[in-house]
Amino acid sequence: MTAGRADPRTTRTRTKLVRALPEECAHRPLAEASVAALVRRAGVGRATFYLHYVDLEALAVDVCADIVREAVDVLHAWRGTPDPEAPPPALVAFFERLAPHAGLYRELLLPGGSGPLGQVLHQDLRAHSRTERALAGASEPDLVASAVAATFAGVLADWLHGLIEATPIEIA
Repeated sequence: MTAGRADPRTTRTRTKLVRALPEECAHRPLAEASVAALVRRAGVGRATFYLHYVDLEALAVDVCADIVREAVDVLHAWRGTPDPEAPPPALVAFFERLAPHAGLYRELLLPGGSGPLGQVLHQDLRAHSRTERALAGASEPDLVASAVAATFAGVLADWLHGLIEATPIEIA
């Protein structure tokens, strides 16, 4: 195996687990899901699950990591000042795609933006925002990056938890 290449068996197993978790969470909340039910659904052994993840929450954060990458990309996709009357289509689409798995996201992204997914989201958004501001020579890159990350994570979490009543287009 060469450096940088994943073992095909590892990739297949992780793919099965990543696909099985949202299916399992469509039937019950993550807190009520079991490793036994998940591995049955994924068609892998229990010991195999533990070779890849320490628990269901770790798998769930991995599953939801795509939302983090997408959020970072969407928030930094446009240049200039967005029109408040017409939010960027990619941002609207981002919020629309959350609905099918909102329950899972709510378990990992707590109100205010905390929780395991909130930590990953904040860290990645902050790093990307800081890099962009520093490259542009903007003032206070650390301060602004922290504000952007905390605000977006908090708004997203509060919207998912129903603390902000808005449609995807309104929240975007």
